[in-house]
Amino acid sequence: MSRRVLGFLLELALPAVLLVGYGLWAAQAQSFYFPPLGEIAQYFRELWLFERVGSDLVPSLLRVSAGYLASVVIGVTLGLALGMFRTLRTAAEPVVEFLRALPAPALIPFSLLLFGSGDSSKIFVIVLGAVWPILLNTIDGVRGVDAQQLDMARAYHIPLGARVLRIILPGAAPRIFAGMRTSLAIAIILMVVSEMVASSEGLGYFVLEQQRSFAIPEMWTGIILLGLLGYVLNWLFQRVERRALAWHFGLKGLSSPTEAKTVRPARRRARSATHSTDGEV
Repeated sequence: MSRRVLGFLLELALPAVLLVGYGLWAAQAQSFYFPPLGEIAQYFRELWLFERVGSDLVPSLLRVSAGYLASVVIGVTLGLALGMFRTLRTAAEPVVEFLRALPAPALIPFSLLLFGSGDSSKIFVIVLGAVWPILLNTIDGVRGVDAQQLDMARAYHIPLGARVLRIILPGAAPRIFAGMRTSLAIAIILMVVSEMVASSEGLGYFVLEQQRSFAIPEMWTGIILLGLLGYVLNWLFQRVERRALAWHFGLKGLSSPTEAKTVRPARRRARSATHSTDGEV
């Protein structure tokens, strides 16, 4: 059995044990708030394959995608600027710290006044909460770039754009991805919170409406779907991160066997290029 299959089975083992344990307990408890597992599965199949997909799941996915992508663009762009220029960072620090301290859900009334009850207000709330981990990690990543490489680039009069693309962004990429991973979970949370206020569609609206009407099994299907959504998005993010930072995980000895096949030849090419350069010198 390969290591990948074994790892996949290990990931499934604990959720399967928890589901079986809950099913056995709920069948005996007869609790109104904890319905039997079979009843939840039946409602889940009726609601989400595919009755409520277009009316609730798709709008939520579009909102969280738009808010998260906007957070990445704003956080990385501002983080590069603030990390590279100390004067700008010093001037912006009080404003950044003030805005970062504001809880994004507290700004939902302001966003409703500013944008109304449409998608713009919900995306605005997601950006307000998800942008900070990306921004702060980008600033730290840029400040942690090797100063000798930057000094050498300046000595050879390499343009600023090339320095950003070839030295600063690759050097800060591990910290940027760490911030992006944290922001992904925050974006999902704020998507749910924003949809619970002045909304008529979305997963947050669905869960709240089912709770208000005491439709407990339906409410649990929404909660389970949110958990599955977070798991799938995080899994996709890890695949992208592993691919984009293959060199970083390879240096730390964390790459998978498949990735190692791509990293090791790259290392050999880099070493051979270094030896040939030394020979020329």
